[in-house]
Amino acid sequence: MSPTSNAPASVYRDKEGLGVWEHRGKVAAVGIGQAPIDRRWDEKLETSLGAYSIIAVQQALDDAGISRDDIDGVVTTPDGMGDLWAPRPYFAPPYDSEDGLSGVTADWLVRNMRLKNVKFTSHGPRCIANAMCVGIQAVGDGQANTVVVLRATGNMPGRYHQTTSNFFPGPGQWTNPWGWQLISQIAFGFAQYCRKYNTNHDRMAPFVVNQRRNGLMVPEGYYAQHRPEVLTVEEYLAARWICKPMNLFDCDLPIHTAGAFLMTTSERARDMKQKPVYILNHCTQRGKIRSSCETLEETEEFADSIARKVYEGSGLTPSELDIFNPYDGFTLFFQYYLEAMQWHGVKRGEAHDFYAGDISVEGPHPLSSSGGNNGNGRTRWWGYRDCIQQLRGQAGKRQVNVKAETGLAGAFTTGHSDWVVFGTSPD
Repeated sequence: MSPTSNAPASVYRDKEGLGVWEHRGKVAAVGIGQAPIDRRWDEKLETSLGAYSIIAVQQALDDAGISRDDIDGVVTTPDGMGDLWAPRPYFAPPYDSEDGLSGVTADWLVRNMRLKNVKFTSHGPRCIANAMCVGIQAVGDGQANTVVVLRATGNMPGRYHQTTSNFFPGPGQWTNPWGWQLISQIAFGFAQYCRKYNTNHDRMAPFVVNQRRNGLMVPEGYYAQHRPEVLTVEEYLAARWICKPMNLFDCDLPIHTAGAFLMTTSERARDMKQKPVYILNHCTQRGKIRSSCETLEETEEFADSIARKVYEGSGLTPSELDIFNPYDGFTLFFQYYLEAMQWHGVKRGEAHDFYAGDISVEGPHPLSSSGGNNGNGRTRWWGYRDCIQQLRGQAGKRQVNVKAETGLAGAFTTGHSDWVVFGTSPD
């Protein structure tokens, strides 16, 4: 098998006006798997991302009630792979690269799980959201019948890797003066938001506290396993600034784990172990900013475009969207998605008022019932797991009391993100 490359641009539904997705309801999610979860990698082979990936995929297979021989497609997000973590010594051969250690390619997974019937492989770089769209479209297009979508996300000892790229000459000295550019961009945009809508950072507290509460009800999450203490409003408000007005608890925690999802045709899904959760749409946003830093106007334009693609491709309206799990790794993004999607009627500038109401999973507005990345640790897949579990009726303590027949999950930024719409019915 030749080395796998990134998916072509034609895979992504990144334009408005495409209409209802041509494969709506013809693809289904049938299995989910989660490896052990650690704060950092201890650099042992049995806790490498390769080892954890095998665990996650096998759990997904067991969840669906099928075998390795049923997999004929693999899509991974090979984060890491040397450029992020090197230079550092590798293990002895065959570990002469980062593949299987701090990142996992589709080719590595096929070889090491002996997936002998795989005919389709691809990469959705950097994010599980990207890979989900690739795997879903592959099944819809008939390139494979049963695809495993995997993200293995690592956290090496020492300082988090993105800090090392911030100190360099050239254009970066102007765009990254306070650290990673995205962080300063988020803080800048949120400050604009607060001025425009006459609000302030403190009003984020109910949402962030609720994210941790929801996360503590996810047995697979980092906080539930390793730090099962609640986050209080007082602790949130007293946290140190990362880049004002973004504080420590506005940022998700890097962790070390792997997660897997199985996608198959709706026909095959009917014969598998779990109740099928159908894919109603997937879509992509690739926005271009006009200068070196994204403005609030651009952010809201991008978010509105995402919402139009979500609803157009799925055939749903805001009132028909039940489970809502947008990206929250930096919590100051969240209101853009909430207001653009108009979930539960929230309009521009109303998100912070909405947070002050009952957004608990037990209440009428179960916002981000997964707890997200902020409540579980940085993976970007918690929303997908929760949508599938909620629609199956398997979310445990998080199971919502309202209707759970459709769901939305996605990541990353408003300018660069991918989204999936789920449903209990293919129609």
